[in-house]
Amino acid sequence: MEIVELGPERCDALLRFFAELPEGDLTFIKEEVTDPETVRSWATESSPGGRWVAVDGDEVTGYAAVRPLPGWSDHVGELRLVVATSQRGKGLGRELARRALVEAVSSGLSKLVVEVVAEQGAALALFTDLGFTGEALLRDHIRDRSGELRDLMVLAHHVSDTWSGMDTVGIADELGTPAG
Repeated sequence: MEIVELGPERCDALLRFFAELPEGDLTFIKEEVTDPETVRSWATESSPGGRWVAVDGDEVTGYAAVRPLPGWSDHVGELRLVVATSQRGKGLGRELARRALVEAVSSGLSKLVVEVVAEQGAALALFTDLGFTGEALLRDHIRDRSGELRDLMVLAHHVSDTWSGMDTVGIADELGTPAG
């Protein structure tokens, strides 16, 4: 299993990956990930941020993206992450999130945010272990495909505040920069 930047050669595999996600997972993805045109544009058009896939042979098993926010918030990136059901609980989400975090910091972003459905305990633990902290709880903020309202948590990683903690997760070493 390796994590690589999304390129045109991975688009078909990424579309298969998204098509195999449970309906519940698709509820919480902001983009139209089952549209071939959308997915192909990610790999062929120049846009800020980055997109990475975890691959096992010819199959995509995970996806991460960092999308910089516009205007006054251009120092902030939004992290998006999804892992194949069969690969959850094996550390793949952590590796994808670490890669996205490293790339975001390397590109000059000073804050990352991620939105997590409040009931997703494993995802909350993953991001807090990587130095994200709670910034907001938005009650009844999203409606799943069955119509049920769900709470959404916004977690943030402030690079300057958490840099010293990066030693613990190995991010400073990967960036080649001393922590502290």
